[in-house]
Amino acid sequence: MSAPPRPPLKSLPATTTGPRAAAQAAPGPAVGEPKGAARKGVPSALRPDPHQADGRYPVAWLHISAPRGAVPTATSKCLCGRDRSAVGHTKVLALIEEHTAHRDECPLRTNQEGRQAA
Repeated sequence: MSAPPRPPLKSLPATTTGPRAAAQAAPGPAVGEPKGAARKGVPSALRPDPHQADGRYPVAWLHISAPRGAVPTATSKCLCGRDRSAVGHTKVLALIEEHTAHRDECPLRTNQEGRQAA
């Protein structure tokens, strides 16, 4: 005795002979569409910028990298053109002191402080 034939697992739609128009969406508001004032272009209430500039900006940077168990390195850069680097404990400590001393000697900082005082 043999089993009855199995129906096909997929049914393919009948192919059309020509192009046809797509179905139109139902009229109504779109999902996520703004309503009321936002639609009319009314500006939203914005808070003042909490990070307003006070006239200060960075002039010099000191970057120190001292991973545990590795040799420390440091770089000291300034907008006036000063660019120094150091490798090793003693040299990094010396560069930190030089960087701190450069604050008083930098022509960019001394001119700014003089203008503000005047």
